[in-house]
Amino acid sequence: MTDAVNTYPGERLGLPAAGPRSIARAGRRIGALAIDWAAAVVISIAFFQYDSIATLVIFAVAQIVFIPTIGGSPGHRILGMRVVMLRGGWVGLWRPIVRTLLLVVVIPAVIWDPDQRGLHDKAVGTVLIRA
Repeated sequence: MTDAVNTYPGERLGLPAAGPRSIARAGRRIGALAIDWAAAVVISIAFFQYDSIATLVIFAVAQIVFIPTIGGSPGHRILGMRVVMLRGGWVGLWRPIVRTLLLVVVIPAVIWDPDQRGLHDKAVGTVLIRA
């Protein structure tokens, strides 16, 4: 006998279909990424004459600093999202580092499971939800 098909992303994780604590959808995720990358570009232009490596480092540092302190990157928070532990609790310090390293590699971030969790989130036990 086969398991019932999940009707929405996050159902099998015990998350609601919509509203607060539901899985953040692709539009918000892409928007947050654009905001964070644009901020990194502006800082890179201002201080490093738009050096591509500096831009990537600025982007990564923002992720690593803001996920454990404010619950997400500035782009996440502006668009009403948070990075949380799937089973609750504080994300700690190592998870944002590993998550960000996988994010900047790109491939893990664009491969999603049926719950729309990227491999970078699955690897560290986090989920991006609507706040």
